[in-house]
Amino acid sequence: MNEVKEALGSVEQKYQLLLQQQFTFIGALERTRENARDLIRPVASISQVQSYMDQHCNNSTDRRVLNLFLSICSDLSKLCHKLEDTDSGNSKTSSILETCKVLLSHSNDLSTIRAKYPHDTVNHLSCDEAKNRYGGVVSLIPVVLDYMKEWVTHIEKLQQHMLCNVSGGSGVPEKRAPQDATVRAAISQPPLAVHRTTQTSTSNKDNIQVQGGKHVYKKHLNDTKKHSGKLKRPWKPPGRHA
Repeated sequence: MNEVKEALGSVEQKYQLLLQQQFTFIGALERTRENARDLIRPVASISQVQSYMDQHCNNSTDRRVLNLFLSICSDLSKLCHKLEDTDSGNSKTSSILETCKVLLSHSNDLSTIRAKYPHDTVNHLSCDEAKNRYGGVVSLIPVVLDYMKEWVTHIEKLQQHMLCNVSGGSGVPEKRAPQDATVRAAISQPPLAVHRTTQTSTSNKDNIQVQGGKHVYKKHLNDTKKHSGKLKRPWKPPGRHA
């Protein structure tokens, strides 16, 4: 996948050069169309541009920019076949590649395709040029690039989904292993030992309570004796003694 991304990035860099020379590209098409006496029909196929360059191009500047366009189309076509060899067979990715192959066919009619936002190639043309002459040919490369980026994105999602499924299946037992060990250790402890421990702790509590009770009772008796020793005899009025 990294190799595919690098190849796609290289094509995008070449396209940026063509994009910077769009007015030169349109001027070259205009002059070659005049030389070919073909001013009525739009530029609607790759083979048409190839014919203009091979048979009706009179200067090196026009030849260079037309050759740049054709070279990018050739690189995209080769990359499309490369993607097809590495395709996973998914219906969506296969459909994307089939669309790219049709668009890059030398005889395919490009007159109806238009690059949409964020691409602004068509916006740099006049209304007549965009509608009747060059709207399709300037839209071909950005549209195909968008399709190929969509292919890469979808393939990466499929790969991530597969990795999640694999890691999810093997990761669960590892995470639950410590918990299972703890549960097994608790289960393996003899019930009798637990019962004896419980009884021992209960009897200890009872002894503490009984001893505490005896201590309180003794303290009460001592207090009573001390208190009774301090009491005076009851007072009797003076009188005769029997």
